[in-house]
Amino acid sequence: MLSREKTAAFLDQAWVRNTIIGVILFNAVLLGMETSPTLMGAAGPVIIALDTACLTIFVIELALKFHAQRGQFWRSGWNIFDFLIVGISLMPGAQTFSVLRALRILRLLRVVSVSPNLRRVVEGFIKALPGMGSVFLLMGMLFYIGAVMATKLFSESFPEWFGDLGNSAYSLFQIMTLESWSMGIVRPVMEVYPYAWAFFVPFIMVTTFAVVNLLVGLIVNSMQDAHAAESNQATSDYRTEVLKRLEAIEARLTAEEKARETVTK
Repeated sequence: MLSREKTAAFLDQAWVRNTIIGVILFNAVLLGMETSPTLMGAAGPVIIALDTACLTIFVIELALKFHAQRGQFWRSGWNIFDFLIVGISLMPGAQTFSVLRALRILRLLRVVSVSPNLRRVVEGFIKALPGMGSVFLLMGMLFYIGAVMATKLFSESFPEWFGDLGNSAYSLFQIMTLESWSMGIVRPVMEVYPYAWAFFVPFIMVTTFAVVNLLVGLIVNSMQDAHAAESNQATSDYRTEVLKRLEAIEARLTAEEKARETVTK
């Protein structure tokens, strides 16, 4: 069996990571093919056998990671993520229950844990969550205020859109997304309430153009911070490696100098 150091070095090789990414993408295609009755009828056993082979490769990869990292394996959130994704596929009911079968497509998300660039995007998003929580709270307050006002103003003539708080909130969410908001909702309302624009236009400007862009700005800023932290860490690791090599060279030169002095004496 390979030592832990050799196993870790093997897993860190670019061709190994690229191979795993290729297997993940190939497995995603296979899982998509399983949704086609025609393909399953023509090559069902082959597709299932290839899917099993892909799952075997994932299990072997996780086993090698665990061998290389031991206790450190569980300290990585990405390792836990991979373990859960693969574990779902290994559950006894995964081939029987439709929900568990559907969850197997989550294997595609393993591309995120393998690709450094995708990891940086996800880490930036996660770091933005605390700030996003405040923005979501603000948006929830705006939606609640808007839903109460819309129900009071328009429920009598448009009960299907603004008949109660839930319908009003859903209609306002549709308006915020700018999906058929003008001809589908606002203009019909304005035919009955000509000054309804005074409610809808400020709501769109605040929610769609201000709050949503604020969310985007938070995510972008967090991604930049994550990238900067990663760059700083890489620079620090490089500096440490250079210093170690310089110390090794200095120690070797010192030893050679002492050896020459000993020979001279």
